[in-house]
Amino acid sequence: MALVEKTLTGKTGVLQLNRAEKHNSLNGDLMRELTAGLDDLAADGVRVIVIRAAPGVKVWSAGHDINEIPEPRRDPLGYFEALETLLRKVQDCPVPVIAMVEGSVWGGACDLCAACDLIIAAHDSTFAMTPAKIGIPYNASGLVHFTNLIGVHKAKEMFFTARPVAAADAWNNGFVNHVVAPEDLESFTMDIAGAIAGNAPLAVQSLKAEFRLLTRGHSIDAETAEEIQAVRRKVYDSEDYAEGIRAFKEKRTPDFRGK
Repeated sequence: MALVEKTLTGKTGVLQLNRAEKHNSLNGDLMRELTAGLDDLAADGVRVIVIRAAPGVKVWSAGHDINEIPEPRRDPLGYFEALETLLRKVQDCPVPVIAMVEGSVWGGACDLCAACDLIIAAHDSTFAMTPAKIGIPYNASGLVHFTNLIGVHKAKEMFFTARPVAAADAWNNGFVNHVVAPEDLESFTMDIAGAIAGNAPLAVQSLKAEFRLLTRGHSIDAETAEEIQAVRRKVYDSEDYAEGIRAFKEKRTPDFRGK
């Protein structure tokens, strides 16, 4: 069975995550199918795309599959890694992409939602950015993206604590667009998608491209870029990084020692 199910409803394309036995964790195959699905739907002429999980799930996605996190001494979030490629594909997709969220969202899947143009969430859903739980050094582009969405202090709290943020709080800080009852989630989302699909497609595509370019307007000098990478390299070369991955796989609390 495909890890991502693709369907069409009028001018709205839907991509459903179908790796329920692994809580829709983002392994390479699923991310590549999702990336291809975005390309296929855009080529089919859809005017909006919805990314969702199966109805009634407790976990929308558990985030990046820990079994595919690179071992120490290799950047886990390099430019050409599957997750980074997927996030850029969502952001650069010519049509708006809506995350329709039910259940909990963790780590890289939270970043996937953030990469979408709109997030519509069931009221019992939660969002957590968890790299600090495992010892992963997040990349600068991801931090800038979250800072743009919710502001620097809320982004710091989300990353530093790694605690789940309730949908209502996520709405208050501007991370999600709407919070609705689970039984209304699909109809509400498809109504929003229909409104977008009913507008002039070239104008909507132009607006998406403009928003993308305007929010990407951060520049840093070469020395700062090198410093950021050196700070991150210190983490993924560390004993703590290896311990975080081992502890997750062994289902135990990691013993971080700051080394």
